[in-house]
Amino acid sequence: QVQLVESGGGLVQAGGSLRLSCAASGRTFSSNALGWFRQAPGKEREFVAAISDSGGITLYADSVKGRFTISRENAKNTVYLQMNSLKSEDTAVYYCAANKFYFPTASGTDFRSWGQGTQDTVSS
Repeated sequence: QVQLVESGGGLVQAGGSLRLSCAASGRTFSSNALGWFRQAPGKEREFVAAISDSGGITLYADSVKGRFTISRENAKNTVYLQMNSLKSEDTAVYYCAANKFYFPTASGTDFRSWGQGTQDTVSS
């Protein structure tokens, strides 16, 4: 399986930006779609964004579309989540995950490897 480690979380003011990174290890990194999920206190884990193996196809949750951008650099075994115009409701623990397939999906059941998460806190 692909092993994932998130970084880049922290405290930011509403309207600001953060960039999350997820470093991956594994020979099959380039053949897996990758995604970001988040979980806020007292809420279920929700899909945020996903990207295909080549980076040519992306999916976004309606709540972040137009504000967040997912990208990947396979040569560096890294996937990113650029978060702009952050809102208080974006506060959550963010997780990156590797999909079972090469194409992006939004269902958590399609992902077989998960990172430990990084905290993003947005203050007003």
